[in-house]
Amino acid sequence: MRLRDCHNFSDFRRMARQRLPGPIFNYIDGAADDEVTYRRNTESFERCDLVPNVLRGVSEIDMSVTVMGQKLAMPVYCSPTALQRLFHHQGERAVAKAAAKYGTMFGVSSLGTVSLEEARKISSGPQVYQFYFHRDRGLNRAMMQRARDIGVEVMMLTVDSITGGNRERDKRTGFAIPFKLNLAGMLQFAVKPAWAFNYFTHEGFKLPQLDEHVDMGGGTMSISRYFTEMLDPSMNWDDVAEMVRLWSGPFCLKGVMSVEDARRAVEIGCSGIVLSNHGGRQLDGSRAAFDQLAEIVDAVGDRIDVIMDGGVQRGTHVLKALSLGAKAVGVGRYYLFPLAAAGQAGVERALEQMRVEIERGMKLMGCTSIEQLTRENLRFR
Repeated sequence: MRLRDCHNFSDFRRMARQRLPGPIFNYIDGAADDEVTYRRNTESFERCDLVPNVLRGVSEIDMSVTVMGQKLAMPVYCSPTALQRLFHHQGERAVAKAAAKYGTMFGVSSLGTVSLEEARKISSGPQVYQFYFHRDRGLNRAMMQRARDIGVEVMMLTVDSITGGNRERDKRTGFAIPFKLNLAGMLQFAVKPAWAFNYFTHEGFKLPQLDEHVDMGGGTMSISRYFTEMLDPSMNWDDVAEMVRLWSGPFCLKGVMSVEDARRAVEIGCSGIVLSNHGGRQLDGSRAAFDQLAEIVDAVGDRIDVIMDGGVQRGTHVLKALSLGAKAVGVGRYYLFPLAAAGQAGVERALEQMRVEIERGMKLMGCTSIEQLTRENLRFR
């Protein structure tokens, strides 16, 4: 399968599956427990119908949005995700370059494999730094200061990951960082030699955001131990309020799902919230973000930028979320599978397809700008 054969999310996923060793593909593709929430995220869009208007004069389309003070050329951004160097040797470099080309925002994770500094040099566009709350408060402050020093615009604190989800696919293969594969996992690597060649002939795996604080070498600190030993499950609203004050810029909470939490985010001065269940990778049985979107927009949408992610695979999914009041939509697997399949060229093809789908959808809906998308365009089954 070649990149030119990829015309939608399923095509990219299939191509990535052909190229990745099974344990790595399943790390991207998998979710928690029975993966109910993972499936529900996309299925939630199917219960919503679009009601188009015609004869509206749609020769010119403006799909730009402003989110947390950042101007984006399209209402979709690349959510921060971990360990991208495992998926393709270009990792976050490919995503940063593709996002810059399409004028949208991208994010670097605390568990990213390219440094904040390098990502900033690659793209001068809006950049998010996604980080976790550590037991070591000094480490939290140091990470924020580092981001501020290099000009990161938006700080994004993930609040739904104080412990790792139960990802049973990874348990079956023994997937871990550093690698501790079981026999079945090792055999799956053996049948994908092209991935191994690219992985081992390029720079070594590292986590630059944590190099000064966590020694990932020699198996001294695994990713699972990072979550269980370094992250602070006692994190509370007072802790986050202090971080918002220290950052004194656009601050976003990722993983908010309840109206009560959305209101608290407004009270402590956040600029935005991302409705997210972490792609179904944390609490299985959690509600889909799209299903929760309307009531949260109704509660706080006039005071804070409401964003959502989870299950987005089509431009029409984005139009439905925007019609309900989301300011923008984040994607994860949507660009990770293309990254795994073809590096920067894959991410660019995926973003171009999303741009074209949104533009086509807006024309067919009779809308020339994002502001014209409203709930009047929607009906629920």
